[in-house]
Amino acid sequence: MADVLVVAEAADGKLKKTTHSAVTFARQAAAALGGTYAILVIGDSLGEAAAEAATLGAEKVLVAEAGALKDYVAERYVPTVAAAAKGAKIVVGTASAYGKDLLPRVAARLSAGFASDISELIVDAGRGSASAAPSEGSSLKYKRPMYAGNAYGICTVATPVHVVSVRQSAFAAAEPTGAKSAIEQVAVVPPSAAAERVEFVSFDQVKSERPELAEAKVVVSGGRALKERFNEVLDPLADVLGAAVGASRAACDAGYAASDLQVGQTGKVVAPSLYVAVGISGAIQHLAGMKGSKVIVAINKDADAPIFQVADYGLVTDLFTAVPELVKQIQAARG
Repeated sequence: MADVLVVAEAADGKLKKTTHSAVTFARQAAAALGGTYAILVIGDSLGEAAAEAATLGAEKVLVAEAGALKDYVAERYVPTVAAAAKGAKIVVGTASAYGKDLLPRVAARLSAGFASDISELIVDAGRGSASAAPSEGSSLKYKRPMYAGNAYGICTVATPVHVVSVRQSAFAAAEPTGAKSAIEQVAVVPPSAAAERVEFVSFDQVKSERPELAEAKVVVSGGRALKERFNEVLDPLADVLGAAVGASRAACDAGYAASDLQVGQTGKVVAPSLYVAVGISGAIQHLAGMKGSKVIVAINKDADAPIFQVADYGLVTDLFTAVPELVKQIQAARG
């Protein structure tokens, strides 16, 4: 059995990009342990998802496939994930809504300690051996953000098995290795009688032609300053950049943007290649959700706005004039 098990996230039969961040962690952890990692893909109609997982360098890809698992219900997934994790020293997934719901339950089933939303794996060479089980040498520690990213905590897990969720924005997406991993079917463990009583009713999802906010390479976000013209101003810029649209909590609370667009400590954490903040002051709660972006561009008429402290490029001007002009210039540059 591999030392590290990645619990993949699949939707509509495809592997979600969040999984790639968990694989990056798995590569680091497996190297620290002197072992290997495997990927578990669970759900229904997983051929495409399993094929993609097989390109990510795992020792093997485990596939737990059943019609009863088509729609995600934690109580139905946990027994199979826990069974697949037997023999693993670390079980990892991404701290997405899926991971936050599933992994704590897996930890409880395995009687394992849980390190949540970590941003870095620390190998303590001074204590124990990195090739030993995590609990034997206490060689692995986990760094996680606290207080909206203004402080960090270092935690250790004392149980033989560690369950970990990783912050997607802190771990780069794993690239294919060029090799193909073996794909192995594993048995689906029936849920308990109590779990059988849990029924999937529906999944209400906002459909959009834009990239998914948490996985987009470019994000254009707006603040309360946009008021009722939120979409009027931001949509053309997002269209010309092929970007996802985000929003500050203030904009969402004021009703100018939908709540599922919120970026920040209590919203979604993003780390795109380009983040454009329009009319966003930069409260610490918002910065916690986007300061991992590779390039940050801020447009705000307040020169003292905190957003400029983290921005790579800043424009102090009226956004209602600047953004339409920026759209025109981008379109002109592209011919």
